[in-house]
Amino acid sequence: MSDSTSDVIVIGGGVIGLSCALYLLKAGASVRVIERAQVGAGASHGNCGTITPSHIAPITAPGAVGRALRSLWRRDAPLHVSPWPDPARFAWLAGMTKFCNWAEFSRIAEARSALLQRSRTVLDELLEIEQIDAGMQRTGTLYVYRDGRQLQSEQWHAEWLQRLGTAVQVLDGDELAAMEPALADGVAGGFFHPDDASLRPEKLVAGLAERVRVLGGHIEERMPVRHLQTRSRAITRVDTKRGRFRAERVVLAAGAWSPKLARQLGLHLPMQPGKGYSLTFSPSSQMPQRPLSLREASVCVTGWSDGLRLGSTMEFSGYDKRMNTRRLEAIRRAAATYLKVSEGPELTERWWGWRPMVQDELPLIGPSARWSNLMLATGHGMLGMSMAAATAELVAGLCAGPAPLLDPSPYAPSRFGL
Repeated sequence: MSDSTSDVIVIGGGVIGLSCALYLLKAGASVRVIERAQVGAGASHGNCGTITPSHIAPITAPGAVGRALRSLWRRDAPLHVSPWPDPARFAWLAGMTKFCNWAEFSRIAEARSALLQRSRTVLDELLEIEQIDAGMQRTGTLYVYRDGRQLQSEQWHAEWLQRLGTAVQVLDGDELAAMEPALADGVAGGFFHPDDASLRPEKLVAGLAERVRVLGGHIEERMPVRHLQTRSRAITRVDTKRGRFRAERVVLAAGAWSPKLARQLGLHLPMQPGKGYSLTFSPSSQMPQRPLSLREASVCVTGWSDGLRLGSTMEFSGYDKRMNTRRLEAIRRAAATYLKVSEGPELTERWWGWRPMVQDELPLIGPSARWSNLMLATGHGMLGMSMAAATAELVAGLCAGPAPLLDPSPYAPSRFGL
């Protein structure tokens, strides 16, 4: 079995890995993407496709651990932690507690905001330059509340966004209903985020993969990595069932699978898979005019010309591959309380996927402190679509130059000794 050589191997063919591959190719590197399944088959497939500079708040806000513990026995709760014993999961939760205070919240929110705002700008440039039709809709998003008390208790959200330079408008119930006729009666109010957008995630992934191939990149699908060969402090070879590959650099962008691969290198990434669910329908008779975040239920709604998707929820149950139908039904019930028409005539897909959740809810982007030619680009949680473009810009800049405009230090893997 002969070895194939390139400048960079990117492990992972989701939106992060493909974006990194494209930017590295544009920087002059030869690139090979190795994907265990099909490109975009994981969390890059069934998400709601929202591009959200507004989503600065991590789940590690004060009180998050208490909410997680209260969800242990409710399998349909928006945030659910499986009660079945798993030392790794509970160690991860224990480690998360040190970030659940307002000082850490401030630091994390500022870093998330910087990455999200930069990515929003870069994504527009990328789609235009590469002529990728991802169904981009620049309509903003609406946070919708039916409970006036919860709306009042989350006014800090608008204050934080304004402090960080992200546009937000506070709406009362009448203003919200006028802006979005698809909403059922009884909304208390909400927030409008005019700089947010949405796209069809499957189209973005397909467009990125096409551009990678056109620019000379190689994409190997259905090729799980078997072994990472090392010598001294460097990765010398990536072994798969169908080939062995060498490169000067390796970018680990395997999403929720990243911790399993990193263990071969003695790296223990502070990550857990957070399972999300979605339901996709043919277009409904009264589609929302922009993406909605149904706040009390933690459900996202996105409408496209060819479909309607209801999604979200967060389930920490390890690498459990079972579909929890209770969570799908909870999504359907929630949407029905907020929307006049919450489903299209045909259910076209039921989906679940693992998001890569880091303890502090900041992605791991940058060089490893322990391996001389390893670059990490993983741990984007629920924001892979929103953060992909700026992540790729960072990775390409750190690998091949020029120096990135965005300060990479808040996302450096070295903050966890990696």
